[in-house]
Amino acid sequence: MAVLDELIRSIQLWVRASRKHEAHEANPELDPVLLVPGIGGSMLNAIDENGKTERVWVRILGADHEFRTKLWPRFDPSSGETISVDEKVKIEVPEDRHGLYAIDVLDPDMIIESEGVCYYHDMIVEMIKWGYEEGKTLFGFGYDFRQSNRLQETLDRFASKLELAYASSGGKKINVVTHSMGGLLVKCFMALHTDVFEKYVKCWIAIAAPFQGAPGYITSSLLNGCSFVEGLEAYFFISKWSMQQLLLECPSIYELMAAPSYKWENIPLLQLWTEKKDSESGKSSILLESYDPSKSLPLMVKALSNNAVELGGLQIPLPLNSEILKWANKTHELLASAKLPSSVRFYNIYGTNCGTPHSVCYGGQGDPVLDLKQLLFMEPKYIYVNGDGTVPVESAKADGLDAIARVGVPADHRGIICNRHVFRILKHWLKAGEPDPFYNPLNDFVILPTAFEVGNDNKDTDIHVTSVKEDWQLLSQKNCQGNDNDDLLAMVGSLSVSSEGKDGLTDEAHATVVVQTDSGKHVELRAIEVSD
Repeated sequence: MAVLDELIRSIQLWVRASRKHEAHEANPELDPVLLVPGIGGSMLNAIDENGKTERVWVRILGADHEFRTKLWPRFDPSSGETISVDEKVKIEVPEDRHGLYAIDVLDPDMIIESEGVCYYHDMIVEMIKWGYEEGKTLFGFGYDFRQSNRLQETLDRFASKLELAYASSGGKKINVVTHSMGGLLVKCFMALHTDVFEKYVKCWIAIAAPFQGAPGYITSSLLNGCSFVEGLEAYFFISKWSMQQLLLECPSIYELMAAPSYKWENIPLLQLWTEKKDSESGKSSILLESYDPSKSLPLMVKALSNNAVELGGLQIPLPLNSEILKWANKTHELLASAKLPSSVRFYNIYGTNCGTPHSVCYGGQGDPVLDLKQLLFMEPKYIYVNGDGTVPVESAKADGLDAIARVGVPADHRGIICNRHVFRILKHWLKAGEPDPFYNPLNDFVILPTAFEVGNDNKDTDIHVTSVKEDWQLLSQKNCQGNDNDDLLAMVGSLSVSSEGKDGLTDEAHATVVVQTDSGKHVELRAIEVSD
């Protein structure tokens, strides 16, 4: 066993060494960036009464047991805090590498990297290439994502992080980049501590933020649980049932339910196939009943009324928590009232082109719901809308703020922060790296010269002819995703311009533009200038 342990430790050291970021020249002129993750995007350590520290989120080996014994929480309505059932256990976020360690690779011991645990890793690597330096111009803010987004302890830590980043960068205001629920945390901070936010923040870029909730995903997660990793790894990770029990005591999850005051264009529904008997004829019929968010809550309360877990010999009831619902409603009110300070620039990037659960349906014509408690054991079916697979476009775009730009990118919820196209947008907005004068994120078209030839021909005449042949590469949103540019048709166009000067001499220019679709992405410009 000792040999095996030694081998594992050796492999871990090798993996850590292989993940060290390549050295790049730092640019001290850059404004600092603070990365804020979403739910599940921060490494969490458990510290026992003897001071022993052990990572409990994320870990693959032994994950479910450690998760249940150390992370399962109970909500304290007097403070709004979620505390581990084992009160001897304290949960902390590691602050190594100026906060970046906790939001980089969530399980550094994994030999084979997985998208499920590589959180901000790709973005950190990319930003270092642009000239950012950890601890000088690049920082991270990890947090206990079980807690409410307006918990004062978390907001105090965030204020301290802003102050630290400001001081470490020589008094430069900070560009805050958030992903997913991190956007709600920052919006709560902005609403409650506007003066501090305005003092330290120059720009806020929200990516895939569920500003009005993620209704379909959260409804099914509370009733049936969810998985943070897919495929083979899911067998070694936390079970959906274990995750469900944690979520039922997490204010942050309730704050991701459909915002009560928001007027949805496409209303998220809970749908049930139920059996109804006619009082006169006695005949039964199967009907599909639909409930909007306000009417679906009582049904969820009944479905979860007998839910309980056994831990340490104790039977702990875990229904849908009415106290957390009250707390979350106040959070939603706070989020709806938040205003952006006039000195802060705000940008919104959201994911598109992914089927996103919006309404949730249980049962079927041949399998109606006879008892609401059945919902916990039934497979949900979804009605999908456009989004990133987790957050609907409608929710992500409805930030309620004076945004400079809102840009949709074809990407899923987790993949969007590893997306090369998103990197290009960030680089442009942050004014990092080499300037890119050809790029505009709003229309997302770039024309890059890739070849250039100039020839002069005036052998036997007094006419001076200059010909130009230039190849351009046309980049669009689809190209950045690696898809074929199907909507760009083969075509040939021409343009002629002539101008007569004061001396009567004439200048003429003729241009032909050829779009070639065999290679898919190239535009060729042929131009001739003729001068007398």
